[in-house]
Amino acid sequence: MKLFTENLFLAISIFFIGIILSIIISKISKIIFKRISKRTKTNFDDFIFDTLTGIIRPIGFLLSAYFAIDYFFTDEITFISVLLNIQKLLILIIIIKALNKVLIRSLTESTAKIDDSSISSMISSLTPLIKAFTWTIGSIFFLQNIGVQMTAIWALLSAGGIGAGLALKDPVQEFFEYITILLDKPFQKGEFIKSDSVLGMVERVGVRSSRIRSINGEVIVMSNSALTNGIISNYAQMKKRRLVHKLGVVYETSPSLMKMIPKIIKKIIEETKDASFDRCHFTDFGDFSLNFELVYYIPTNNYLAAMEAQQSINLRIIEEFSLNKIEFAFPTQTLNIERNESK
Repeated sequence: MKLFTENLFLAISIFFIGIILSIIISKISKIIFKRISKRTKTNFDDFIFDTLTGIIRPIGFLLSAYFAIDYFFTDEITFISVLLNIQKLLILIIIIKALNKVLIRSLTESTAKIDDSSISSMISSLTPLIKAFTWTIGSIFFLQNIGVQMTAIWALLSAGGIGAGLALKDPVQEFFEYITILLDKPFQKGEFIKSDSVLGMVERVGVRSSRIRSINGEVIVMSNSALTNGIISNYAQMKKRRLVHKLGVVYETSPSLMKMIPKIIKKIIEETKDASFDRCHFTDFGDFSLNFELVYYIPTNNYLAAMEAQQSINLRIIEEFSLNKIEFAFPTQTLNIERNESK
Protein backbone atom coordinates (compact mmCIF):
# COMPACT_ATOMS: atom_id res chain seq x y z
CA MET A 1 0.00 0.00 0.00
CA LYS A 2 2.88 2.31 0.82
CA LEU A 3 4.49 1.62 -2.54
CA PHE A 4 1.19 2.34 -4.27
CA THR A 5 0.88 5.66 -2.44
CA GLU A 6 4.46 6.63 -3.27
CA ASN A 7 3.99 5.77 -6.95
CA LEU A 8 0.74 7.73 -7.08
CA PHE A 9 2.37 10.74 -5.43
CA LEU A 10 5.33 10.62 -7.84
CA ALA A 11 3.00 10.25 -10.85
CA ILE A 12 0.95 13.27 -9.72
CA SER A 13 4.18 15.17 -9.11
CA ILE A 14 5.44 14.32 -12.61
CA PHE A 15 2.14 15.54 -14.08
CA PHE A 16 2.10 18.89 -12.23
CA ILE A 17 5.82 19.50 -12.68
CA GLY A 18 5.36 18.87 -16.40
CA ILE A 19 2.46 21.34 -16.55
CA ILE A 20 4.44 24.00 -14.68
CA LEU A 21 7.46 23.48 -16.93
CA SER A 22 5.26 23.69 -20.02
CA ILE A 23 3.83 27.04 -18.88
CA ILE A 24 7.29 28.40 -18.00
CA ILE A 25 8.85 27.21 -21.28
CA SER A 26 5.91 28.68 -23.20
CA LYS A 27 6.32 32.10 -21.58
CA ILE A 28 10.11 32.16 -21.92
CA SER A 29 9.87 31.08 -25.56
CA LYS A 30 7.34 33.84 -26.22
CA ILE A 31 9.69 36.49 -24.81
CA ILE A 32 12.71 35.17 -26.71
CA PHE A 33 10.81 34.84 -29.98
CA LYS A 34 9.46 38.39 -29.67
CA ARG A 35 12.97 39.77 -29.29
CA ILE A 36 14.16 37.81 -32.32
CA SER A 37 11.18 38.81 -34.49
CA LYS A 38 11.76 42.51 -33.77
CA ARG A 39 15.08 42.26 -35.60
CA THR A 40 13.45 41.08 -38.83
CA LYS A 41 11.31 43.00 -41.31
CA THR A 42 8.97 40.20 -42.40
CA ASN A 43 5.88 38.90 -40.61
CA PHE A 44 6.50 35.29 -41.58
CA ASP A 45 8.89 34.61 -38.68
CA ASP A 46 6.31 36.14 -36.29
CA PHE A 47 3.77 33.64 -37.59
CA ILE A 48 6.20 30.73 -37.06
CA PHE A 49 7.03 31.85 -33.51
CA ASP A 50 3.34 32.28 -32.63
CA THR A 51 2.60 28.81 -33.98
CA LEU A 52 5.45 27.27 -31.98
CA THR A 53 4.50 28.99 -28.73
CA GLY A 54 0.89 27.98 -29.31
CA ILE A 55 1.69 24.25 -29.39
CA ILE A 56 4.16 24.16 -26.46
CA ARG A 57 1.47 24.14 -23.76
CA PRO A 58 -0.90 21.51 -25.20
CA ILE A 59 1.99 19.21 -26.12
CA GLY A 60 3.55 19.78 -22.67
CA PHE A 61 0.26 18.94 -20.92
CA LEU A 62 -0.20 15.77 -22.97
CA LEU A 63 3.42 14.68 -22.39
CA SER A 64 3.05 15.32 -18.65
CA ALA A 65 -0.04 13.13 -18.53
CA TYR A 66 1.68 10.50 -20.69
CA PHE A 67 4.78 10.20 -18.48
CA ALA A 68 2.69 10.29 -15.29
CA ILE A 69 0.41 7.48 -16.47
CA ASP A 70 3.30 5.48 -17.90
CA TYR A 71 5.19 5.78 -14.58
CA PHE A 72 2.21 4.81 -12.40
CA PHE A 73 0.96 1.88 -14.50
CA THR A 74 4.11 -0.19 -14.81
CA ASP A 75 2.22 -3.34 -15.82
CA GLU A 76 0.91 -3.89 -19.35
CA ILE A 77 -2.79 -3.02 -19.24
CA THR A 78 -4.76 -2.86 -22.49
CA PHE A 79 -6.84 0.14 -21.48
CA ILE A 80 -3.80 2.11 -20.36
CA SER A 81 -1.92 1.20 -23.57
CA VAL A 82 -4.83 2.47 -25.62
CA LEU A 83 -4.93 5.67 -23.53
CA LEU A 84 -1.21 6.25 -24.05
CA ASN A 85 -1.55 5.66 -27.79
CA ILE A 86 -4.42 8.15 -27.93
CA GLN A 87 -2.18 10.71 -26.24
CA LYS A 88 0.54 10.01 -28.80
CA LEU A 89 -2.03 10.50 -31.56
CA LEU A 90 -3.19 13.82 -30.09
CA ILE A 91 0.42 15.06 -29.88
CA LEU A 92 1.02 14.02 -33.49
CA ILE A 93 -2.18 15.78 -34.66
CA ILE A 94 -1.10 19.02 -32.95
CA ILE A 95 2.37 18.84 -34.56
CA ILE A 96 1.01 18.05 -38.05
CA LYS A 97 -1.55 20.87 -37.86
CA ALA A 98 1.16 23.33 -36.84
CA LEU A 99 3.46 22.06 -39.61
CA ASN A 100 0.67 22.44 -42.19
CA LYS A 101 0.03 26.00 -41.03
CA VAL A 102 3.70 26.92 -41.46
CA LEU A 103 4.02 25.21 -44.86
CA ILE A 104 0.82 26.75 -46.25
CA ARG A 105 1.76 30.19 -44.93
CA SER A 106 5.19 29.80 -46.53
CA LEU A 107 3.50 28.85 -49.81
CA THR A 108 1.19 31.87 -49.56
CA GLU A 109 4.10 34.21 -48.85
CA SER A 110 6.07 32.94 -51.85
CA THR A 111 2.98 33.16 -54.08
CA ALA A 112 2.38 36.78 -53.11
CA LYS A 113 5.80 37.74 -54.52
CA ILE A 114 5.00 36.33 -57.97
CA ASP A 115 3.40 38.74 -60.44
CA ASP A 116 2.17 35.96 -62.75
CA SER A 117 -1.38 35.09 -61.63
CA SER A 118 -1.35 31.73 -63.42
CA ILE A 119 1.75 30.52 -61.59
CA SER A 120 0.37 31.85 -58.30
CA SER A 121 -2.82 29.90 -58.91
CA MET A 122 -0.85 26.75 -59.69
CA ILE A 123 1.22 27.05 -56.50
CA SER A 124 -1.90 27.70 -54.40
CA SER A 125 -3.52 24.58 -55.85
CA LEU A 126 -0.73 22.50 -54.28
CA THR A 127 -2.14 23.16 -50.76
CA PRO A 128 -4.30 19.96 -50.62
CA LEU A 129 -1.32 17.94 -51.87
CA ILE A 130 0.90 19.28 -49.07
CA LYS A 131 -1.73 18.50 -46.45
CA ALA A 132 -2.23 14.98 -47.79
CA PHE A 133 1.53 14.37 -47.77
CA THR A 134 2.08 15.52 -44.16
CA TRP A 135 -0.92 13.55 -42.86
CA THR A 136 0.22 10.44 -44.73
CA ILE A 137 3.77 10.63 -43.34
CA GLY A 138 2.39 11.33 -39.86
CA SER A 139 0.01 8.37 -40.02
CA ILE A 140 2.77 5.99 -41.12
CA PHE A 141 5.02 7.28 -38.33
CA PHE A 142 2.24 6.80 -35.75
CA LEU A 143 1.40 3.27 -36.86
CA GLN A 144 5.05 2.27 -36.80
CA ASN A 145 5.47 3.85 -33.35
CA ILE A 146 2.61 1.88 -31.77
CA GLY A 147 4.04 -1.38 -33.07
CA VAL A 148 1.97 -2.07 -36.16
CA GLN A 149 3.75 -4.41 -38.61
CA MET A 150 4.40 -2.18 -41.62
CA THR A 151 5.45 -4.94 -44.03
CA ALA A 152 1.90 -5.78 -45.06
CA ILE A 153 0.92 -2.12 -45.16
CA TRP A 154 3.91 -1.25 -47.37
CA ALA A 155 3.04 -4.13 -49.69
CA LEU A 156 -0.57 -2.93 -49.85
CA LEU A 157 0.51 0.66 -50.49
CA SER A 158 2.92 -0.48 -53.21
CA ALA A 159 0.22 -2.49 -54.98
CA GLY A 160 -2.26 0.35 -54.59
CA GLY A 161 0.35 2.82 -55.84
CA ILE A 162 0.96 0.78 -59.00
CA GLY A 163 -2.78 0.51 -59.67
CA ALA A 164 -3.35 4.20 -58.97
CA GLY A 165 -0.37 5.08 -61.18
CA LEU A 166 -1.82 3.15 -64.11
CA ALA A 167 -5.29 4.60 -63.56
CA LEU A 168 -4.02 8.16 -63.14
CA LYS A 169 -1.42 8.05 -65.91
CA ASP A 170 -3.28 10.40 -68.25
CA PRO A 171 -4.46 12.89 -65.56
CA VAL A 172 -0.94 13.06 -64.10
CA GLN A 173 0.53 13.62 -67.58
CA GLU A 174 -1.97 16.40 -68.24
CA PHE A 175 -1.12 17.98 -64.86
CA PHE A 176 2.60 18.06 -65.72
CA GLU A 177 1.76 19.50 -69.15
CA TYR A 178 -0.24 22.17 -67.28
CA ILE A 179 2.84 23.00 -65.20
CA THR A 180 4.89 23.11 -68.42
CA ILE A 181 2.47 25.64 -69.94
CA LEU A 182 2.58 27.82 -66.83
CA LEU A 183 6.37 27.78 -66.53
CA ASP A 184 7.39 27.78 -70.21
CA LYS A 185 4.54 30.15 -71.23
CA PRO A 186 4.02 29.21 -74.89
CA PHE A 187 0.72 31.06 -74.47
CA GLN A 188 -1.34 32.67 -71.72
CA LYS A 189 -4.94 33.51 -71.03
CA GLY A 190 -6.27 36.17 -73.42
CA GLU A 191 -3.73 35.51 -76.19
CA PHE A 192 -4.65 34.69 -79.79
CA ILE A 193 -3.04 31.43 -80.93
CA LYS A 194 -3.15 28.82 -83.64
CA SER A 195 -2.63 25.14 -82.85
CA ASP A 196 -2.95 22.71 -85.76
CA SER A 197 -6.26 23.74 -87.36
CA VAL A 198 -7.59 25.58 -84.28
CA LEU A 199 -7.42 29.37 -84.39
CA GLY A 200 -8.75 31.43 -81.51
CA MET A 201 -8.25 33.19 -78.17
CA VAL A 202 -7.25 31.32 -75.01
CA GLU A 203 -10.01 31.72 -72.41
CA ARG A 204 -8.73 29.38 -69.69
CA VAL A 205 -5.73 27.16 -68.98
CA GLY A 206 -6.92 24.30 -66.79
CA VAL A 207 -5.22 21.42 -64.99
CA ARG A 208 -6.28 18.87 -67.63
CA SER A 209 -7.37 20.96 -70.61
CA SER A 210 -7.47 24.46 -72.04
CA ARG A 211 -10.43 26.35 -73.52
CA ILE A 212 -10.01 28.29 -76.75
CA ARG A 213 -12.67 30.62 -78.19
CA SER A 214 -12.42 30.16 -81.96
CA ILE A 215 -12.94 32.95 -84.46
CA ASN A 216 -16.32 31.40 -85.29
CA GLY A 217 -17.47 31.85 -81.69
CA GLU A 218 -17.55 28.29 -80.37
CA VAL A 219 -15.46 27.08 -77.41
CA ILE A 220 -12.90 24.41 -78.29
CA VAL A 221 -11.59 22.25 -75.42
CA MET A 222 -8.11 20.83 -76.07
CA SER A 223 -6.02 18.64 -73.79
CA ASN A 224 -2.83 20.25 -72.54
CA SER A 225 -0.73 17.46 -74.03
CA ALA A 226 -2.27 18.06 -77.48
CA LEU A 227 -1.28 21.72 -77.22
CA THR A 228 2.26 21.21 -75.93
CA ASN A 229 3.01 18.37 -78.36
CA GLY A 230 1.77 20.32 -81.39
CA ILE A 231 2.98 23.42 -83.19
CA ILE A 232 1.65 26.62 -81.61
CA SER A 233 1.60 29.97 -83.39
CA ASN A 234 1.21 32.74 -80.82
CA TYR A 235 0.01 35.88 -82.60
CA ALA A 236 -0.20 37.87 -79.37
CA GLN A 237 3.59 37.74 -78.94
CA MET A 238 4.21 38.78 -82.54
CA LYS A 239 5.83 42.24 -82.57
CA LYS A 240 5.18 42.86 -86.26
CA ARG A 241 3.33 41.15 -89.07
CA ARG A 242 5.06 40.38 -92.40
CA LEU A 243 2.78 40.46 -95.45
CA VAL A 244 3.75 39.10 -98.86
CA HIS A 245 1.61 39.76 -101.96
CA LYS A 246 1.91 39.09 -105.66
CA LEU A 247 0.64 41.52 -108.29
CA GLY A 248 0.25 40.75 -111.96
CA VAL A 249 0.04 43.28 -114.79
CA VAL A 250 -0.70 42.66 -118.47
CA TYR A 251 2.05 41.86 -120.96
CA GLU A 252 1.21 45.03 -122.88
CA THR A 253 2.62 47.18 -120.03
CA SER A 254 5.49 49.33 -121.29
CA PRO A 255 9.01 49.05 -119.79
CA SER A 256 8.80 52.60 -118.46
CA LEU A 257 5.64 51.76 -116.50
CA MET A 258 7.22 48.50 -115.29
CA LYS A 259 10.05 50.55 -113.78
CA MET A 260 7.54 52.89 -112.11
CA ILE A 261 5.52 50.18 -110.35
CA PRO A 262 8.02 49.46 -107.47
CA LYS A 263 8.36 53.22 -106.85
CA ILE A 264 4.58 53.73 -106.82
CA ILE A 265 4.04 50.88 -104.36
CA LYS A 266 6.91 52.02 -102.10
CA LYS A 267 5.40 55.51 -101.91
CA ILE A 268 1.94 54.12 -101.09
CA ILE A 269 3.24 51.98 -98.21
CA GLU A 270 5.43 54.74 -96.77
CA GLU A 271 2.42 57.06 -96.72
CA THR A 272 0.23 54.46 -95.00
CA LYS A 273 -0.05 54.58 -91.23
CA ASP A 274 1.24 51.47 -89.36
CA ALA A 275 3.06 50.07 -92.39
CA SER A 276 6.76 49.66 -93.19
CA PHE A 277 8.03 49.01 -96.73
CA ASP A 278 10.50 46.17 -97.29
CA ARG A 279 10.77 45.48 -101.03
CA CYS A 280 8.93 45.25 -104.35
CA HIS A 281 10.44 43.47 -107.36
CA PHE A 282 9.50 42.25 -110.81
CA THR A 283 9.94 38.52 -110.19
CA ASP A 284 8.81 36.43 -113.15
CA PHE A 285 6.97 36.09 -116.43
CA GLY A 286 3.71 34.33 -115.76
CA ASP A 287 1.42 32.49 -118.15
CA PHE A 288 -0.73 35.56 -118.63
CA SER A 289 0.91 38.29 -116.49
CA LEU A 290 4.12 40.05 -115.52
CA ASN A 291 4.43 39.35 -111.79
CA PHE A 292 5.65 41.57 -108.98
CA GLU A 293 6.27 40.47 -105.39
CA LEU A 294 5.50 43.00 -102.67
CA VAL A 295 6.71 42.61 -99.04
CA TYR A 296 5.91 44.99 -96.20
CA TYR A 297 5.53 44.94 -92.41
CA ILE A 298 2.76 46.08 -90.13
CA PRO A 299 4.24 46.75 -86.65
CA THR A 300 1.31 45.45 -84.59
CA ASN A 301 -0.05 42.10 -83.39
CA ASN A 302 -3.61 43.42 -83.67
CA TYR A 303 -5.24 41.47 -86.51
CA LEU A 304 -7.94 44.08 -87.14
CA ALA A 305 -5.39 46.91 -87.37
CA ALA A 306 -3.31 44.84 -89.78
CA MET A 307 -6.31 44.17 -92.03
CA GLU A 308 -7.22 47.87 -92.01
CA ALA A 309 -3.69 48.80 -93.13
CA GLN A 310 -3.68 46.09 -95.79
CA GLN A 311 -7.05 47.24 -97.14
CA SER A 312 -5.85 50.85 -97.30
CA ILE A 313 -2.73 49.80 -99.24
CA ASN A 314 -4.71 47.65 -101.68
CA LEU A 315 -7.18 50.46 -102.43
CA ARG A 316 -4.35 52.95 -102.97
CA ILE A 317 -2.63 50.54 -105.40
CA ILE A 318 -5.84 50.26 -107.42
CA GLU A 319 -6.19 54.06 -107.50
CA GLU A 320 -2.56 54.70 -108.51
CA PHE A 321 -2.57 51.99 -111.18
CA SER A 322 -5.75 53.47 -112.63
CA LEU A 323 -4.23 56.96 -112.74
CA ASN A 324 -1.08 55.69 -114.47
CA LYS A 325 -3.00 53.49 -116.94
CA ILE A 326 -1.52 50.29 -115.52
CA GLU A 327 -3.80 47.30 -116.07
CA PHE A 328 -4.04 44.29 -113.76
CA ALA A 329 -3.79 40.96 -115.51
CA PHE A 330 -6.50 38.35 -115.40
CA PRO A 331 -6.44 34.79 -116.75
CA THR A 332 -6.59 34.99 -120.53
CA GLN A 333 -5.85 32.70 -123.40
CA THR A 334 -4.94 33.84 -126.92
CA LEU A 335 -5.90 31.60 -129.82
CA ASN A 336 -4.05 32.16 -133.09
CA ILE A 337 -5.80 30.83 -136.20
CA GLU A 338 -3.87 30.43 -139.43
CA ARG A 339 -5.70 30.32 -142.70
CA ASN A 340 -4.21 28.35 -145.59
CA GLU A 341 -5.38 29.53 -149.08
CA SER A 342 -5.41 26.91 -151.75
CA LYS A 343 -3.70 27.83 -154.98
